[in-house]
Amino acid sequence: MILTCMRDMHDARLVMAAGLVCAIGVYASFAISTHAVRSAGRARLVWNVVSIVTSGCTAWATHFIVLLAFRPGMPAAFDPLLTVASLLCVIGGIAIGMVLAIGGRGLVRRFLAGLIVGGGVAGLHYVGQAAYLVEGTVQWDLWLVVPSILVSLPISGLALVAAAHPVRPLRRLAAPLLLVSIAVLHVCGMAAMELHRDHGRMLPADAVSPETITPIVAGVSLALLALAVIGWWFDLSARARSRLDRRRFRALADVALEGLLICRDDVIATANASVERLSGHAPGTLSGAFVSSLLPGLDLSSLPEREEREAELIGAEGQPIPVRILRSEVPMGSWSQTVIAVRDQRERLRTEETMRTLAFSDPLTGLPNRTRFFDLLAVHAASRRERDQGFAVFMIDLDRFKPVNDTLGHAAGDLLLRMVADRLRALARNDDLIARLGGDEFAMLQLAAATPAAAAALAARLVEGIGNRPFMLDGQAVYVGASIGYACSPEDGNDPGELLRAADVALYSAKAEGKGAARRYAVALDEKARERRVIEAGLRRALAEGELELHYQPLVDARTGKITSAEALLRWRHPERGLIPPGDFIALAEETGLIQPLGAWVLRTACADAARWPDTINVAVNLSPAQFREQTLAQTVAEALSAAGLPPERLELEITEGVLLMDEQQTMATLTRLRASGVRISMDDFGTGYSSLSYLRRFPFDKIKIDQSFVRQVPADPDSVAIVRAIITMGACLGLTTTVEGVETTEQYDFCVAEGCDTIQGFHVSRPIPLGAFRALLCEPVCQPAA
Repeated sequence: MILTCMRDMHDARLVMAAGLVCAIGVYASFAISTHAVRSAGRARLVWNVVSIVTSGCTAWATHFIVLLAFRPGMPAAFDPLLTVASLLCVIGGIAIGMVLAIGGRGLVRRFLAGLIVGGGVAGLHYVGQAAYLVEGTVQWDLWLVVPSILVSLPISGLALVAAAHPVRPLRRLAAPLLLVSIAVLHVCGMAAMELHRDHGRMLPADAVSPETITPIVAGVSLALLALAVIGWWFDLSARARSRLDRRRFRALADVALEGLLICRDDVIATANASVERLSGHAPGTLSGAFVSSLLPGLDLSSLPEREEREAELIGAEGQPIPVRILRSEVPMGSWSQTVIAVRDQRERLRTEETMRTLAFSDPLTGLPNRTRFFDLLAVHAASRRERDQGFAVFMIDLDRFKPVNDTLGHAAGDLLLRMVADRLRALARNDDLIARLGGDEFAMLQLAAATPAAAAALAARLVEGIGNRPFMLDGQAVYVGASIGYACSPEDGNDPGELLRAADVALYSAKAEGKGAARRYAVALDEKARERRVIEAGLRRALAEGELELHYQPLVDARTGKITSAEALLRWRHPERGLIPPGDFIALAEETGLIQPLGAWVLRTACADAARWPDTINVAVNLSPAQFREQTLAQTVAEALSAAGLPPERLELEITEGVLLMDEQQTMATLTRLRASGVRISMDDFGTGYSSLSYLRRFPFDKIKIDQSFVRQVPADPDSVAIVRAIITMGACLGLTTTVEGVETTEQYDFCVAEGCDTIQGFHVSRPIPLGAFRALLCEPVCQPAA
């Protein structure tokens, strides 16, 4: 029926003209609508109205050209009111639908808007057909009318959905879909109209003849053609501007280090070279791809503008790449497009991982550092307590490390620490945790220590493994030992801090008992540690409250028996314990750093006392290696001499070989400054070191003091006699004054005098005595002169 109607009852040329007008009008409507979207303000409103009127006129002109093409076989005309009403019906429907579509972006909303537009077009057709008057009767086939409406409306809805789709090929389907919707209504509507000639019915007097309406329709068609040309020009201009904008943006975007994506909804319009390199995609292949495929899980609509978010970009090989993204709406010509900045986070994450490694690892050995060890100890301690399992904490301190560091250099010391770390790894089990706490101090957490016996076995293995085998440094075998203190949980405590303190107390005990040993914590060790803390606190009080004093031990001239100098020896007069010798507190003072203020006090006091002695009597002061490491030592000595008014040549500074084992360059510089100021330098305990002779050649000494260990056996022991005689002779040959220490008997005194030493010191001459007693000795010889 439909085909018969179109073939037999229509002028084919006018039908083709109607299709052409419809295509031109639809194109003009979409082109002007697109231009309206690109416009702003009042211009947008005007062009939107023009687009709506154009769409309505297109449908109206198409419909009435088809009606003019219809050959009913009887006189026909048009009702003027219904003809105008049909035009208003389609324009109103399109206007309402477009307002609804512009008000939101949802697919459902746009589909509903399309249904309204389709309803306006359907109203146009059937109101327009009702305006078609003939000299007869008209009957309608509802089996064609209803399906035509039910089919055309969804097609119109799909047309508006396609018009706003971000994918360009789908957007191009909008116009054909709308044409199909209009064609369905036209064809089905005309086929549904059944005419019967009735000679008794006449056309109304106000009816508009086809000859009258034809120019009107032709005028509307020409207007549509003009609008199509205008829309075509708008489209060409807009595309040219868009291409230019894209080229400019692409040129600028390619300069950017960050990746940039220009998107329209979920579709990538273009991507710069940085994001192509980041993702591994070939140039140009990202255009047209979905944003959700490149950045899965990203909802552009919910992403706040200019707020960075963590995301994951999928590379060309499917690999996830951590990125940070930032969305921004950027106007491009008349359009506002979404620009997504993509920043590669791989380097940042690698840097953060490196920083975490540096923060929690020792850079020299690669072991966990102090902070990391304490954290892991807390975690494992809690876990072991919950499972009622034992574990042990070890504190490991290297013996004889400092001489290696001082004599072979810091590079060798660092290499030794790395080798010790490797050896500890080899000695430990897989589940044991090793850390370097700093310096030459290591720690270990033995997680498999079910019993104290297992911890003791590991401690013995560590002491033997480190101390019994040498470390090869530049082809030289170096031996260091290890002192170890350990504590077992739960026997020695459960709290991590408590266990660390217990292991540290045990370590101090191991070092105090001769080093190279392992000690487990015991309650008795706490008493020793407590006593140590008491002594330290008392020593600090002694410095502040004047409990320290100097005793002096005279040195006599071997030829005349008269006192030539005195060695200042520190004593602590404790308010409860009485006089405490230096051997009970000097080592502690060196460990705690108190040796610096103690040494400075001894220097000031000795210089002040000596300044009141006869000018022929010098004073000797011992310096510890800890004092000598201070670069301000020469200044401290100069200030003490200046404050006392003592000439520098009356001060002797006694140093041991331990001082010379330190940094040779710094040692030589300090000794040279002291010697240049006039202070005399003496080597104490000469003969006990392995390289003392070389020291005499390299360093500026004035005196050597022969250690008392050689004097005890003279004159009975031939070997001791030979050593003392050789040292005295060597000193004379080098122009150095020699002093023999530890002379306690008349036989030893006579021997030293006979061998030609310069000065003698020992109990035979005098014990160390307070200042007042010493000044009384200055009035007369204390020993008989040599015969």
